Amino acid sequence: MKIAALSLVAALLASAPAFAADEPTVTLTFDTAAATGQVMVVLFGSEDAWKGNGAPVAQALVDVAAGQHSATFTVPAGDYAARSFHDINGDGRMNANPFGMPTEPYGFSNNARGNMGPASWDQAHFTVAGDTAQTISLR
Repeated sequence: MKIAALSLVAALLASAPAFAADEPTVTLTFDTAAATGQVMVVLFGSEDAWKGNGAPVAQALVDVAAGQHSATFTVPAGDYAARSFHDINGDGRMNANPFGMPTEPYGFSNNARGNMGPASWDQAHFTVAGDTAQTISLR
């Protein structure tokens, strides 16, 4: 009887499907100066997409006025970069002055800074192999 039960357990274990490991999460927390509006964040999974030649992997709205300060994405392991801005006045777009300079706070993953434009992929990308967290200072 014991041998039959052990054989049954062994057969069930051998035929059970393998479960894939859970995909990692990326949690981005935003350091904001104002407590109004929303932070809009876009997550990219390749340099081509970062440069506008593809779609983002994910995007989110973080309701700062409601006390939220972070967004969490579930993604496969790989390289990612994030762009974000704080829509302080709630008009749904990043406001700029007549010269095209942003007038609302913005930021990139790794707190990367661009020179006369957005930060480069090389500056902003990070590798996700497990759960990953970053704080982005919006300025």
